[in-house]
Amino acid sequence: MASPVPLGIPMPRRTDPLSPHLPDTSDRPAVPGLLDTFARTATDLRVSLTDFCNLRCTYCMPESGMEFLKKQQLLSVEEIVRLVRVGVEQLGIQQVRFTGGEPLTRADLDEIIAGVAALTPRPEISLTTNAIGLEVRAAKLARAGLDRINVSLDSVVSETFERITRRPLLHRVLEGIEGAREAGLDPIKINAVLMPGINDHELPDLLAWCLERDLQLRVIEQMPLDAGRTWERTAMVTAADVHQMLAPHYLLTPSEEPREGAPAEKFQVRSRAAGPDSPVLGTLGIIASVTRPFCADCRRTRLTAEGSVRTCLFSTSETGLRDALRAGASDEDLARIWRAAHWGKAAGHGMDRPDFTQPERPMSAIGG
Repeated sequence: MASPVPLGIPMPRRTDPLSPHLPDTSDRPAVPGLLDTFARTATDLRVSLTDFCNLRCTYCMPESGMEFLKKQQLLSVEEIVRLVRVGVEQLGIQQVRFTGGEPLTRADLDEIIAGVAALTPRPEISLTTNAIGLEVRAAKLARAGLDRINVSLDSVVSETFERITRRPLLHRVLEGIEGAREAGLDPIKINAVLMPGINDHELPDLLAWCLERDLQLRVIEQMPLDAGRTWERTAMVTAADVHQMLAPHYLLTPSEEPREGAPAEKFQVRSRAAGPDSPVLGTLGIIASVTRPFCADCRRTRLTAEGSVRTCLFSTSETGLRDALRAGASDEDLARIWRAAHWGKAAGHGMDRPDFTQPERPMSAIGG
């Protein structure tokens, strides 16, 4: 194994006929998986299907003025399935999560899922969505091969939901969640971003709402991926804040289940009034990307909607696969480019460094 490259020091470059800006892989072990210089191997693929979304969440997108990718810039069904197949067959990908923007805005989503579900070995397939329109599509997506979903939902109070998303569509989200339940998608996880003075005070009620419906709440620290670049570390709701806000109502006990590179730190939830020996009410996950980073065990690789590899949400560079694919590259060529790009993955996102630079792309254009 080559000596790890310190965070922030560029890796040497070499010329590749299909992608001339790849890291030097001369010291990379001859293994098929997506290995990096810190001995991490990616088995979890996040695929953004579009940068378009039908909501305008304040922490993600501006109210207006966004320019979205044109259809010809997006990967087709066949291109998505082929790249995922390369990941599964040649690179050891075991889990595939489809994201956006909002992936439900693609009418061909069921075709994409069916194509991936037909791969051997079959990866686990999940979807991150705002659930708008899911009530009429959930059964078809489940039949196509979708295993489970994460629903982005920051509030179940109509006024708060509209303030955050700039759309009066909470009822559509709730209908979508029920549709997913009826379709047998399980578990259903709820992703919530808390913002001070807006929805943070609703956290105990939101958790109670999820527990009553057997939904798994995931509280996510707000990250510097907003299009308006208004994020401030000193103003964010942290994992420690979450524990403090829930302490009067619930007892949180760290889960004994192995984390295995998962973003969420999981806790068993019990009623504080009922005491520590009371039944477990459910599970809470806290994704503390900012204050408790889990980069050392990161197992993710990402494809943007136009077919570029990103090794981290906070990468400031990408490696394109679409052009090589459309130029006739073989599966082996695509796998080689992908491996080389991942070999250059940094040690961490670097948010604790004074020279941290927010990516130019907002979350909607990267994929969660």
